[in-house]
Amino acid sequence: MSDPNKGRILLSVTGFNPQRWHELLSARRPVTLEPEGEADPSIEYAVVWKQKPNVLARLPNLKAVFSIGAGVDHLFADPGLPDVPIVRVVADHLTQYMTEYVCWRVLDHHRQGRLYRDQKKRKVWHEPPQAPAGTVSVGIMGFGNLGRAAAAALLALGYSVKGWSRTGTTMDGVETFGGTEGLDAFLAATDILVVLLPLTPATTGIIDFDLLAKLRRDNAIGGAVLINAGRGRLQKDADIVRALDEGVLREASLDVFETEPLPLDSPVWTHEKVFVTPHAAATSDPAHLTGPMLDQMDACDRGEALHSLVDREAGY
Repeated sequence: MSDPNKGRILLSVTGFNPQRWHELLSARRPVTLEPEGEADPSIEYAVVWKQKPNVLARLPNLKAVFSIGAGVDHLFADPGLPDVPIVRVVADHLTQYMTEYVCWRVLDHHRQGRLYRDQKKRKVWHEPPQAPAGTVSVGIMGFGNLGRAAAAALLALGYSVKGWSRTGTTMDGVETFGGTEGLDAFLAATDILVVLLPLTPATTGIIDFDLLAKLRRDNAIGGAVLINAGRGRLQKDADIVRALDEGVLREASLDVFETEPLPLDSPVWTHEKVFVTPHAAATSDPAHLTGPMLDQMDACDRGEALHSLVDREAGY
């Protein structure tokens, strides 16, 4: 049972069923879905995803905010976001899910999955030439925890891996690039671009036609490939379609979109060169996430420092 002597948790989520989150969080702390009145001093922590605007401003004793998804741009969109620590989710299962997704899509594009699916429909028995993994360069754009985990798995599969980040984060076995000055060189050395960037004002719309045109097209897999499992508003959907139609891109795997759910009239649905998943690359499972959140809350109550904090200036 929850400890009534502990500060309450506000659970405010949109797009997730709150029932299981409520059940697991309330095993150790009292949980509410709404503050009581215009100012609720009993709430000390908030667990949120696309929370109601200004709801956090009603919590005068709030100690920290926990986001249940990897992205935190939804928090910064809230005009009532208070000046308290923001904890971003870092969990082994989320990292594993994302690594699985990235490897799956890289392998499918590299090993000609679309071609074989088409051949099956047409009952064609033909084995095309196959490039070895070592001749394929996978560039990961966004080289935080998720990017480095995916890089390690791709290295184990034999791929040549490149990494790009704002700060130029390094990793053994990976050629890394940093900042605006390193972006063009990174793109020119990349055959399959994997996007795992956070969404910030600086990255909004960064995946556009001009950027895609800088990818290496003269390569062992017959053209450049895009995989976006980061945030939908990193990309311009229309630019991706144009790049596919004009041969700038050979194929794309998209898990995220500018508007979600993806509108029924979007040309992405019917484009033969696009593989679509419904923002499912890495699902936030409350069974894995609530325990670490509650442990951090208990530690904070003991005066210990929180970890996995969002850098407000950087926006992630």
